[in-house]
Amino acid sequence: MLDNNNPVPLHIQLKEILLKEIKQGVYKEKIPSERELIDKYSVSRTTVREAVTALVYEGVLQKIHGKGTFINQPPSINEWLGYLSSFTETIERMGMKSGAQLLQQGRGSHVEIAETLGVEEYYYIKRLRFADDEPVAIERHYYPLEVGLLLEKYDLNKVTLYEKLEVEGINLHNAEQRILAESPSAEDAKLLGISNHTCVLVAQRLITNRLGSPIEYYHSIYRADKYAFSLKMSRGMRVG
Repeated sequence: MLDNNNPVPLHIQLKEILLKEIKQGVYKEKIPSERELIDKYSVSRTTVREAVTALVYEGVLQKIHGKGTFINQPPSINEWLGYLSSFTETIERMGMKSGAQLLQQGRGSHVEIAETLGVEEYYYIKRLRFADDEPVAIERHYYPLEVGLLLEKYDLNKVTLYEKLEVEGINLHNAEQRILAESPSAEDAKLLGISNHTCVLVAQRLITNRLGSPIEYYHSIYRADKYAFSLKMSRGMRVG
């Protein structure tokens, strides 16, 4: 129970209690309503909301308007870093069906993206990605014009972009990637079927060819309750 004499704020105490009960399986799909938590722990509405909001931002919970606050299940998709894989390859390796819906394509000239690619104008593709017909990611691909225009002739609702680039003789050699957590825009959250108060995973990647010239800048967001990134590491011997 909560301890009013504890220097730890009540909403943090409540958050830790809820987190512990979720891990122990006390709650399977959703947590009690706001009123039920107020009555159970004899705390204010503000305390309950602060505790629940903290767990939402951490990706543990998800609020669905009119239905309640649900527990996010462990990610079912796991992408191992260290090998340059497409979304389709990752999903199919998990034994799931991959899908895509083209949202936008065309030319652009946003300064930061153009500078990253070393061009003045680029070609972009935005797609909503599915795993077993459930939306799990929004991918944004940016290419130098001479590369991106090669993809215009394909049905981008069906193809794997990296495969088609390789067919067109484009060499994908090295990639630098970073992953962070952000809150999605209202538009992206709606596409993914999540609350815009839920954190998503963001992958930013620059792919170059064998000569080090940029081929693709990639910016994608993933549902943190469905998608995870993993990396194997070892501790080498140190001298001295």
